Amino acid sequence: RATMKSLRFISAEAFVSNAEFARKSLGSVAHNLFPLLFKASYLLEQGEVIHDLVENWPLVDFNMGKLLGTTVDYKEDLSHRTCSVCLESCLTGLRDYVLNHPSPYMKRLKVVNLTGIKDVEVQFCECKKTMGRWARTQLLSKLCVELLGYLQQTQCNPRTSEINIDVLIDLFVTERNYELVVQALLKKFYCPLKICCVAFRTDNLALQKFFYIIKLTDPSLLRKLEIVHNVRLEMEHLEILFNSIHFPLLMSLTLPARTFNVRRFTATDERMLTNIGVKMGEMTQLTELSMSFSILTGRIQKLLSPLKTPLKMLDVSNCSLNHADMAYLANSFHATHLEALDLSGHNIPDLYPSAFFKLLSHCSSVLRSLTLEDCNIQDTHINMLILGLSPCQKLQEFKFLGNPLSSRALKHLFTFLCELPMLKNVEFPVPRDCYPTDITYPIDDASLCRFDHQKYEGIAEELNLILLQANREDVKASTPLFGSYDAAVQETNNELGAYLIKSFKETLEKFTA
Repeated sequence: RATMKSLRFISAEAFVSNAEFARKSLGSVAHNLFPLLFKASYLLEQGEVIHDLVENWPLVDFNMGKLLGTTVDYKEDLSHRTCSVCLESCLTGLRDYVLNHPSPYMKRLKVVNLTGIKDVEVQFCECKKTMGRWARTQLLSKLCVELLGYLQQTQCNPRTSEINIDVLIDLFVTERNYELVVQALLKKFYCPLKICCVAFRTDNLALQKFFYIIKLTDPSLLRKLEIVHNVRLEMEHLEILFNSIHFPLLMSLTLPARTFNVRRFTATDERMLTNIGVKMGEMTQLTELSMSFSILTGRIQKLLSPLKTPLKMLDVSNCSLNHADMAYLANSFHATHLEALDLSGHNIPDLYPSAFFKLLSHCSSVLRSLTLEDCNIQDTHINMLILGLSPCQKLQEFKFLGNPLSSRALKHLFTFLCELPMLKNVEFPVPRDCYPTDITYPIDDASLCRFDHQKYEGIAEELNLILLQANREDVKASTPLFGSYDAAVQETNNELGAYLIKSFKETLEKFTA
């Protein structure tokens, strides 16, 4: 469905569509039209015009999220278009803003905000070539290092050194771009473009390097910290991190798998866990916490009770929670504030059904996203689940892959899901009747694809028909067998794959020896 454009926006498109004319005419364009021309150029992927607009940017701030988001002249949000041509033109234009502007006295730009860019699975740009978060980190770091080198080697206008532009960005660091990002952060003081890290994600990085680079990012500004794949952070390292670095603005924390393992706890470990809880309690802005694939049996209260701000997002998937943990969550002050909850990997119907439904009841008025993958939800539990979900009128996303449900139960559930007014995304399991009768749950990766694909397609069609007949074409229903799309993993999967092969090889060599 085409989005309406104002006459101003149509005129802007016409102006930038002739790149040569537009570039020659920028000097006579009113300053307040630059944002309009930028969005029009981005929509048409006019890289050269984008470069020149940024190079001659006349305003105090340049906020990508606002510039590409919903505007009066064109409602469509373009911030999810991570078009490589457009983003590279933006960043090189920013470099040339520092180098090539005729009069430094005219320079007003103080803040560039790149944090509003959203990485999504399907790209609508013509070039179909994306620049993800890792590549943006790489390019900005490279440009900062090169810019500083150029300024040191050449005789530039003395006033150029007075230019100071804060560039807000979500950094993504792996082994492969680590050295370059470190160089850029170390030279930040001398460079006119100052990298200001708002969110930091690291994958596939040695622990020593992580501790070094996190200090360079200026943790006092950090809003989001994600330590994800192949970073061997364990509880003792987390305690050292929290004891040595303060994160006063941190709102979101993601810890890697196996950070905690209470099965081998000593008295020292218990004290360590208590201290980590206290340190998290000092992070007064913290509202999002992900601790998946840790073993936290019986310790959720110890970790979460010191928090002074209620959590809005909690991911404790595959954390071996017991009844005491679920009872704490259901009765805690976090329960009524939870907008996103992931309890995957827990046998909810057998272990703590009443505590779970109590938790669901408490968060129902605000809950937007619920993930219950591999929770042993069977046909006999569907009516109870529908009863529990009925008050969740703000639910936008429901994921329940890996549960042993029949096609009949799924049809019953989908009929109910049509009644949730805000629902937009459903991830449902391959029906149990599509698998061989001897299949056991949870299904291992080797057996995951061993189902009757033709039968599945027929059932999926029927489920979509239920949505269609209820006028719910706005709901996307799918079965991503190997999990939801992760832009960061997708971008760096070659590096992660190489690391896994290397680790496997080293393990085999040790075993052989």
